[in-house]
Amino acid sequence: MMDIVDNKLPLVLVVDDNPQNLELILACLEDVECRTISAADGYTALELVKSHQPDLVLLDVMMPRISGFEVCRRIKSNPETEDIPVIMVTALNELGDIERAIQSGTDDFLSKPINKWELVVRVRTMLKLKHLTDKLERTLAYFNEMDKPSRTDQAD
Repeated sequence: MMDIVDNKLPLVLVVDDNPQNLELILACLEDVECRTISAADGYTALELVKSHQPDLVLLDVMMPRISGFEVCRRIKSNPETEDIPVIMVTALNELGDIERAIQSGTDDFLSKPINKWELVVRVRTMLKLKHLTDKLERTLAYFNEMDKPSRTDQAD
């Protein structure tokens, strides 16, 4: 895992109430160039999303007090966090659970038990997509700023 101080690397939030699962996912992410933070419950996850604006959230579904479905729904319904990709990690594999994950706004999901290489590939893909999306948004904002008439243009 990389030091959280290196702000150039993408930040991944890992959320799981099971310490062994959390440790396993964090160990898998050592093969990805990223910083990581973790939460053991949904409420802490929502606070970390708000305070750290991670580039990706790996989210367990079955958690006490607030489910991963609800955490995902809240992330995706907030205009400040809706663009953060979420990968749900779950032991649930019934069609209804998959539909519920999609309805809550998840961008992808992984089934437990975790396959390390599948996790690494999906995380890298989501981080690359997030990086390109952010770059596009910055470019569009720059062009929008360039299109605005300057005050000296308006005076003419």
